[in-house]
Amino acid sequence: MTSTFRTLTVPLDAETFPGGLPSFLVREDVLCWTRREAGLVGFGEIARFTATGPERFLEADIWWRHLVLEADIEDAVDCPGTGPVAFGSFAFSKASAHESRLLVPEIAVGLRDGQAWLTQLTFDDGELTEAGARAALDRWLGSASANTGAGSDSAVADDPVPVPAQVGGAVVRPLTLAAGATLHTGSLTEEAWMAAVAAGVEEIRTGALEKLVLARDIVATVPTGVNAAQVLRELSARYRECWTYGVDGLVGATPEMLIQVEGRTAQARVLAGTLDRRDADGMAGSPLEFAERVLAGSEKQRHEHDIAIQSLTTQLAPFSEAMNAHSEPFILELPNVWHLASDVKAELAEVEGHVPTCLALINALHPTAAVCGTPTTVAGALIRQLEHLDRGPYAGPVGWLDAAGNGEWGIALRGAVIESPQTVRLYAGCGVVDGSVPETELAETWAKFRPMLESLGISS
Repeated sequence: MTSTFRTLTVPLDAETFPGGLPSFLVREDVLCWTRREAGLVGFGEIARFTATGPERFLEADIWWRHLVLEADIEDAVDCPGTGPVAFGSFAFSKASAHESRLLVPEIAVGLRDGQAWLTQLTFDDGELTEAGARAALDRWLGSASANTGAGSDSAVADDPVPVPAQVGGAVVRPLTLAAGATLHTGSLTEEAWMAAVAAGVEEIRTGALEKLVLARDIVATVPTGVNAAQVLRELSARYRECWTYGVDGLVGATPEMLIQVEGRTAQARVLAGTLDRRDADGMAGSPLEFAERVLAGSEKQRHEHDIAIQSLTTQLAPFSEAMNAHSEPFILELPNVWHLASDVKAELAEVEGHVPTCLALINALHPTAAVCGTPTTVAGALIRQLEHLDRGPYAGPVGWLDAAGNGEWGIALRGAVIESPQTVRLYAGCGVVDGSVPETELAETWAKFRPMLESLGISS
């Protein structure tokens, strides 16, 4: 046995899996980062790093750099995502008890720009060959049926039964639940959460802060079993413009890219400002015209978006030689909502003799105003006071990185944590500014819960 970290990357024929990477989402424990048909999936685990506290990003960065520094890397493809890779999920809060983590898979499959590859990663001293890597992948895929276990063929019942959802003991809205499924409040009832929003607005009006992001949780219990692979396939098919992620029980489809690094180029997608697509029902004009009129024309929504953009560009500026962002936000159309969105692109500068890694950038950027508020310290303290919730990995960075420093890290939104074979905790949050109305913000959380609820067979 040797402690040397070794990897072999070989090309695959992308045409042999026309469904793209979502066709590989067949295991409950699959590691996943996909958008449309491209991205990375991983199987197995040969190494893991965990940390808590304010230094979790830098500690993970150091661990990863030491791991790959003397790695034996054979790479016949040589593009971002090949060679040594790790998938990661980080807690939102430095005060969270939830462990942030990097996971190194045994097998990774990648696809981008029509190019596909397979990487085998090991600490063993046996010979790495293309045939061996393909055989290892076949073993993982072949054991998928055994891995799912009994009772988890689907999270969706054959005959969903329309019933009112019981939340906090009160019927709050008609939902269609998978047979036997139940839905419950998490840390706060709807009334208590709306009171928290009202308290946040009052704090904003004192001038203590400009924006506050408040999250809430609900818990779904599905007696027939929660199938993580099925959830990921549903999300990747329905939310193609989002990044579908799966890391150690955290699953979701985020529309927001915290940072993408490729060489010296960094990119981000910032969202702030939300409109439920159902609000367009019966309105004059096309749905997109309605979104532009109501969302882009709202002073409150534009103000919230401007704060988010300013937050990210200010934090990214010290690491950049040049930066550009959309002068005007665009309307991002998703199946459940519209967002005001802006893309930011930066050319990274050398800091102390080297280009910053994606984890070093995350350390500087997180949390942005889009998921915390501004000023960050004031908003963070108010979140802890009002939410009565440990967000865990919700709204924290989730994604992957490679040995060259490339990586893609989204913000873990529109997601949930699978807490047991039958139980899922869903999270959603809203940006609160002066003028926010608690009832409107509550309705927005339900629109944001919709992707995960639908993937569980629960529709409203």
